[in-house]
Parts: sequence; structure tokens; C-alpha cells
Amino acid sequence: MFLHGLKTNIAINLALLLFAGMILIAFVMMSTSQKELIASELSKADVFALSIENSFQHLSKSKNATIDSITKKHFEELLHKANYSCLLIQGKKASNTYLTGSNCSLDKELEGLADKSLKSGEREKRMLGTIWGTLWKGSQSMLVAVPITRDGKIIASIGLVKELGEIYSILRRTQHLLLIYIIVNTIILTIIGLYRLSRLTVRPLKRLVARAEDYREDDGMFFLYEKGDNEFAKLSKSLNRLLKRISMDKEKLQATVRSLEKANLELKEAQKEIVKAEKLASVGRLSSGIAHEIGNPIGIIVGYLDLLKKKNLSPEEKNEFIERAGNEIEKINGIIRQLLSYAKPSDEGLKTVSVHEIINDIENIVSVQPMMSDIHLTLQLSADRDIVVADPDQLRQVFLNLMINAADAIQAINNKQNGEVIISSEVMQGGNKNPQNQPPVLKIIYKDNGIGIPAESLRNIFDPFYTTKEPGKGTGLGLSVSFMIIEEMGGKIEAASKEGQGTTISIFLPLSNV
Repeated sequence: MFLHGLKTNIAINLALLLFAGMILIAFVMMSTSQKELIASELSKADVFALSIENSFQHLSKSKNATIDSITKKHFEELLHKANYSCLLIQGKKASNTYLTGSNCSLDKELEGLADKSLKSGEREKRMLGTIWGTLWKGSQSMLVAVPITRDGKIIASIGLVKELGEIYSILRRTQHLLLIYIIVNTIILTIIGLYRLSRLTVRPLKRLVARAEDYREDDGMFFLYEKGDNEFAKLSKSLNRLLKRISMDKEKLQATVRSLEKANLELKEAQKEIVKAEKLASVGRLSSGIAHEIGNPIGIIVGYLDLLKKKNLSPEEKNEFIERAGNEIEKINGIIRQLLSYAKPSDEGLKTVSVHEIINDIENIVSVQPMMSDIHLTLQLSADRDIVVADPDQLRQVFLNLMINAADAIQAINNKQNGEVIISSEVMQGGNKNPQNQPPVLKIIYKDNGIGIPAESLRNIFDPFYTTKEPGKGTGLGLSVSFMIIEEMGGKIEAASKEGQGTTISIFLPLSNV
């Protein structure tokens, strides 16, 4: 298709150029021919005037000789042979005027021109009227006036009218022949030119295209060299050099890709390790609080065991003490099970989960922690849809990290009894920006009335190892890991805070269509 189109374009452009060139040549030829024919008519007028002048030489040299003595028949024969439509012979006296011809409608203009020639002694010419010529409109009639002398003196002038329609008719016939000649020549020269240009350009291109289509990576020579030292031979050499460079660059690219894949795997492993490290840090914080929470039930159990050692107990009392000790053991078991459930490694991967259910689980875990002893936790989970596609274990880690951060922020203020954390949810159309025509998202908000974050630190809180906590109370990875986890789930996390007025963390997660 490419080569066919190229040949067609070459043929069309070649034909247009040849046709335009021949038309221009024909235009110049027609213009030149028209001027030459008009010039020949002027020469005929001079010859005609010379014939009239010779006729005057045969007149008597008497001063009383007049124009009427010239034979009218002789003048009419000369006029007919010369193919003029009108003849005017005008002497110096107004009475010595002779007019004859088949069409003398321009006699007044002819008299004026003859009189002018009589006075100037020069040939005068004037073009009158408009008629369609060859390629454009031209003059309809040509008036010529030539002085006549005898013995070196001007005795009269003759005026002639030449109708130019015959000249235009001859030119139009010639124009028709030229047009046929141009069309035939254009066709022949286009075929010849297309053949020659095809051999010079299209065929070498066809060979290059065929070679390119048959190219294989293991080919030693990609493009065969063209004969001679023309541009196609240079193009073949350049393409060979180019493909060699591409082959070399491809090997380098493959090596780079392998290196990047390895680095990507290492980066993913490092990210997993960071997530695990942050999770272990959270588990450590929870474990320290749970140790205190387990101590009270154990003390109660020890007391019941001491009571059971007494020998004077009734069977009912023994059963009651055993049941109470069992309840305390169940309480300890529940606390430890929650911690182990959060701490154990999980490879659940992405699946549909209920965000509200995970938040309720986090509430059960942190409710027994000493850090929440003076903090009122409120859940306002009003979203009518809360199913998202996420890794539930990682989502728990994000929510727990936000809860610990909120508790730490409240612990940092003096009046800890009024500490409050509000967790709310709502469904939004497309998030905060450009909501039109965007899928709905679930917005989870963690709001606390803690110490807040300074404005200069707010933009850096999601950076790795950046923390505003005191040394030993934070790794600086919690919010960074949370940001990474939420981004991988297709969501986003934002923070808003004013120093001394608390912090609000907003999480946007795309809702599942299931």
C-alpha cells in the first residue's frame, strides 16, 4: 500500500508539473503569436500604403490632380486582397476624401486617426472594441493610418480598419491543437518519468522495506547495500549502523531492566520489613499496656486459689470460686488472643472487607490499654456502605497506628481527663476534588483534641523517620507506613491540624462494587 501510494503520488505530481509547465509554454506561445500577428498586420498596412502611393505616382503631376482620378476598382481589389474591412484616403483638403469597404462603421475614428497621421507624418495605430480572444479578451478592431508622400512631400494619408476576429480564430484553432499536444505529451512524459523515477527511488525503497520486514535479530547484515554511491546506499549503511546501535542498546536495556527488577524486589522486601518493624513497635506498645491489664485478673485468680485451699468450704462455695477464677482466666485469654491476632504474620492479601468491622476490632484492642484510661472514644460510623478491597491486616495496622498517635497527642497535654477521640465515616462522591463523574469513596476521619502539630511540621509528617514525639516514644515510621499502605490500596490520606487544637486525619478508600 505504501509503495502503491508513493508511485501514485509521484505520477500525480509529475503529471501536474508537466501539465503546468506546458500550459505556461503554451501561454507564452499564444501571447507571442498574437503580438506577431498584429505586428504582421501593421507591416501589411505599410505595404498597402506603399501600393496606394505607387498608384499616386501614375497620376498626372498637375496641381489639379485629385484622388478621384484613381481607379476605384483598383482600390477595392487591393482592399479585398489585404482583407481589410474599410479604406479611407484623406487628402489635405476635406473635399479630397475617399471612403470604401464592407464595414466602415468606425469612419469617424478612422478620419481622426488619418488626420493625425497626415499632420505628424508618422504611422498611427489605435485599438478599439472588445471581443473574446484566446485565453482572455482582446481588442475587436485595429485602426491604422499611414502618410502618403510624393516627391518627398506628404500629400495624403490612408486609414485602414482591420477586424481582429479572424486572427483570434486562427489562434484558437492553434490553441486546440496545442491542448491536444499538451495532454498527449503529459501522458507520455508522465509514464516515462514515472518509470525512470520508480527505478531510481521506488524500487530501492521497496527492497529496503522488504528487507526490514524480513529482519531478524540474529541477522548479521540487516540491510543490503545498494549499488553505487547514491543516497540509498548511504541510507542502507546508516540503517545498518542504527540497528547495530539499537541491538547494543537493547542488550544494555535488558540488563538495566533486570537490575531494576531485582532492585524492585529488594525494595518490596524492604517495604515489607518496614511494615513488619512498625507493626512490632505497635505490638510492643500494646504488650506493655496489656501486661498491666493482665496483672489484676491474675491477682484475683491467686486469691481464689488460696480460698480453695481451705478445708471447711462447702461444695457450692468451691464451685463458685472455681467459676469466678475461670471468668478471670477467660478475660486474660481474650486480651492475649486479641494481641496475638494482631501480631501474627498475615498473607491474606487484597479482598473485600468491612471497614466498620475492622474499626470495632481496633476499639476492642485499645479499650483495655492504660493509654486510653482517661480518653473517651466515640464511634460515629454513619456510612451506609463500608466494603472496600484491601488487605485487612494492613488496614488494622493503619487504624491502630492512628489510634496510638491520637492517644499520644492527648497524653502530651496537661488536662488529660477531657481527652476525646472521634472516629467517623461517610460516603463521598469522588473525594474532595472534582466530584462530578467520579466513583464514590469511603471517608474515614480520626479526630482528636490533642496537642496538635505545628504548621511547619505538618507537611513532613508522612516522611519516613520524621516524628514530633519525644525520643523513645516513636519510630517515625507509623504515618509513613500508613501512607504507603493506603496508596497501594488506591486511596489517599490527608492531615489537618492546628497547634493546641488537635489533629484530624482523613482516609479516602475506593468502595467496592461487589
